[in-house]
Amino acid sequence: MTKREAKRYEIVKNLLAKKIDGTEAAKQLNLSIRQTKRLKAVVNLFGIKGIIHGNRGRKGNRQIARNIINKAKEYLKEIYHDFNPLLAQEHLRDDHKILLSKETVRQIMITEKLWLPKKKTNVKKHFWRERKDNYGEIQQFDGSYHNWFEGRNEMVVGLEQCLLLSVDDATGKITKGVFGYNEGVVPVFRFWKGYFEEKGLPSAIYLDKFSTYKVNHKNAVDNKELMTQFERAMNQLGVRVIHANSPQAKGRVEKMNGTLQRRLVKEMRLNKINTIEDANKFLKEIFIPKFNRQFAVIPKKENDLHRKLNIVEKNNLDKILSIQSERIINNDYTVQFKNRYFQLTKTQPTAVYKKDKVTVEESLNGEIKISVRNHYLTYLCLPERPKKAINVQLVALTTRQPTNWKPPVNHPWRRQLLFTKKQPTLSAVK
Repeated sequence: MTKREAKRYEIVKNLLAKKIDGTEAAKQLNLSIRQTKRLKAVVNLFGIKGIIHGNRGRKGNRQIARNIINKAKEYLKEIYHDFNPLLAQEHLRDDHKILLSKETVRQIMITEKLWLPKKKTNVKKHFWRERKDNYGEIQQFDGSYHNWFEGRNEMVVGLEQCLLLSVDDATGKITKGVFGYNEGVVPVFRFWKGYFEEKGLPSAIYLDKFSTYKVNHKNAVDNKELMTQFERAMNQLGVRVIHANSPQAKGRVEKMNGTLQRRLVKEMRLNKINTIEDANKFLKEIFIPKFNRQFAVIPKKENDLHRKLNIVEKNNLDKILSIQSERIINNDYTVQFKNRYFQLTKTQPTAVYKKDKVTVEESLNGEIKISVRNHYLTYLCLPERPKKAINVQLVALTTRQPTNWKPPVNHPWRRQLLFTKKQPTLSAVK
């Protein structure tokens, strides 16, 4: 019996003893006169038991069977001991056909000490930035370093893998995810090359100020021309790059990384995925489609602002998404790059002079190309550093290989250059 029920019983006893009348009892009980009469009759008939509600102690008509609860406890202890209640509830439903609500699973996990309920704290209210209107308007992008395989892969024990992830701002969909070892320019270029070929060019990419994406030197504030390889490539493709000043500014992808660190890690454990290759296949074919069906939201407008690659962009995509560096041609027509020496051949598609600036392109497959004025030059890789040569006889490398052949005297080209004296006229002789 509760304190409230004990207090009611004392009032009803006084009413039965005629110490107070029905009106006074109704006021003290905070009930109507009719309810007070009903309570008086029940107590008079059953005594103190009449004050207790009749449904107390009875089993509910919708009570879950005990064997189902025991099965759920067994699976939660053996398999899902470190899952959160929502993820555990999903797997009990999908894998074991046990239909329980999230709150029921949460209460079971609290009882079995598998889940620690969070204490309510006075946290400042955070106002989320309003979502964009259209799909493809902004892609939030980030790299998440984490022990995604939980040490199951012997090749990467002690190493953190990097998940490159893009999230659409309007829908909250995971548009692409790829596992790698770092967030360098080559993995990032490979990521976006696959994205552009599959979905097209988004209007903008929202990311942080990591060195891959932004020149963080103090002089870059005054010199706007200082760009990273990533900014240069996106500028050539017409994709706007927006740098976030804080992690909270691109909170959707940051929150998604935290969600995947809790959810994706356990999904890969259940599916016995231990390698990056298997993880990328699982992520693309199974996890992302299922995740988007469950958690994606409907955008305000139905437009897709991705722009498909045109023919020129498709043909030049490998060139644009390459690491480009400027070098100067030496006096012996060699180009030095990363302690390697490349000897230009005598025949080239365009005229090449000493001290010309050339662009060295490192493609994503490791191939190196040297270009000048939109022409790719032919070269040979030298095994060692060439001997210093200052006076090279070749003035320039051209489309034709120079020879020692000289035209004869009667050649038309020579006739035009011969100087002939004027013959004296007849009048001048006279």
